[in-house]
Amino acid sequence: MAGIPIRSVLISDAVDKACMDVLSSAGMRVLCKHGLNADQLVQELQGHDALIVRSETKVTASVLSGAPGLRVVGRAGTGVDNVDLDAATKRGVVVMNTPGGNSTSACELTCSLICCLARHVPQAVASLKGRQWQRKAFGGTELQGKTLAILGLGRIGREVAKRMQAFGMRTIGFDPMVSHEDANAFGVEKMELQEIWPLADYITVHTPLIPQTKNLLNSQTLSSCRRGVRVVNVARGGIVDEAALLEALESGQVGGAALDVFLKEPPDFKDELTVRLLEHPAVICTPHLGASTREAQQRVAVEIAENIVELSKGGTVSGVVNAPLLSASVSPENAPIVATAKALAQIALSLLKADAGSQIKLATLDIHVTATGTGLRTKENLLKGGVMVGALSECGHPDANLISVPTLAANEGLCVSADTEDGDSDTITLMAGKKGGKPCRIEGAVRGDGIPRLLSLNGCALGEEEGGFALKGRCLIFKCPSAAASASLGPLLGSLWGLGITVTAVAPAGTQPPSYIAVRTANGAPDGTRVAAPGLQLLMTANFS
Repeated sequence: MAGIPIRSVLISDAVDKACMDVLSSAGMRVLCKHGLNADQLVQELQGHDALIVRSETKVTASVLSGAPGLRVVGRAGTGVDNVDLDAATKRGVVVMNTPGGNSTSACELTCSLICCLARHVPQAVASLKGRQWQRKAFGGTELQGKTLAILGLGRIGREVAKRMQAFGMRTIGFDPMVSHEDANAFGVEKMELQEIWPLADYITVHTPLIPQTKNLLNSQTLSSCRRGVRVVNVARGGIVDEAALLEALESGQVGGAALDVFLKEPPDFKDELTVRLLEHPAVICTPHLGASTREAQQRVAVEIAENIVELSKGGTVSGVVNAPLLSASVSPENAPIVATAKALAQIALSLLKADAGSQIKLATLDIHVTATGTGLRTKENLLKGGVMVGALSECGHPDANLISVPTLAANEGLCVSADTEDGDSDTITLMAGKKGGKPCRIEGAVRGDGIPRLLSLNGCALGEEEGGFALKGRCLIFKCPSAAASASLGPLLGSLWGLGITVTAVAPAGTQPPSYIAVRTANGAPDGTRVAAPGLQLLMTANFS
């Protein structure tokens, strides 16, 4: 696929000026407006292709539905919990973040808070500033020899482990996506959660806030820990159950907590539980400072801007959270493969609809794509994605793309399978038909010029030129139910000429009925004119990019 056209970008939260500079240098129009409510945000988004946010702006389902032209939401920071990911995916909106941009800053704050918990630094500072000299009140503990449990062994968790190992701490951790061998490589003993609780002197969390991690630290898990355990959260509010934490602090089960994030931000200072938690003498609290360094702010601003520019150009992008195929699909090597799969599916569905004489339900179909040749050996997922886009676009979802197809396909009951075969040349074969019925067979390929080509329809080879019929520009495909393609060619060309249509290429396919004719034209018929020719059935008209 080509890049996503991005001409205008709205920045709705405070982002370093470097973000605007990168976007403007790429020729994009950039507007900065902060503090917008939901209605104002929708109004401002009209005419913008992309939106850049931090934490303050909430990109809800209603905001997304009110901005039909929006193609990209980029968050300058880690996580996207202020974006309705499901709604964005259904609407085909790319959601991106900068997962590595503030890793160092968040890691360093975490390590600072661990040290502060061990030595009561903030409390001692406040005491002395209050003109009190209380050396005995702030006796601490050493970190050497203590056990630090790290929940989430991604970028930040790994960096925390390396730094705290330098203090002589034993580091244990949990992450379902990290193997024991990988964890050992950076000095962490991977364990299951139930093994971790009784061993930890300190617990720090570095996971996203998802259903599986909400209230990960709760009454039950905290009661399973050794008495006096200390808790650090610089990740997301809601991972630690605040009510359970307060109860454990008041009972002495938890010996201290350092919180940079909260379930509600800013906290509700009128809520009794919140105030008790913030004012607890064993709690160190900061106002979401994990990414609040000059270096991190500039880094995430540049990174999100560069990714948006690359996305617009069809380059390689990182940080896409709701379109796993997108980054791969826009590369110069893969874009023609996806385009070919999409085009073949469009043709196949057009054949099936023509044979059925009506619309068809995708749930009633079996669709299988085979990648032949060494150049397509690892491209099954790309081919499946392209086929789903093509099938959905022919059956009521003209705006389907690689972002929205997983959701749309599930809703429609569309299933596409794929496999690979060895072969001398790279070809793509699509088999599609009603379950239990005879499928149609479409073959295509990408040649050296990167243009998708149609090689055959139901066994009838197309020979406009060596390598098949190029699917570019305005193309029409006709079926000849009762004649050879060559016999129908003259009447067809005469009919098109009579409609004022200029033919630039033609490819007959098949010497026995049914046969097919593919035509490329320089223009279309006048509006409202039905393209027809004696003895021929128009299967499809399409504009291939």
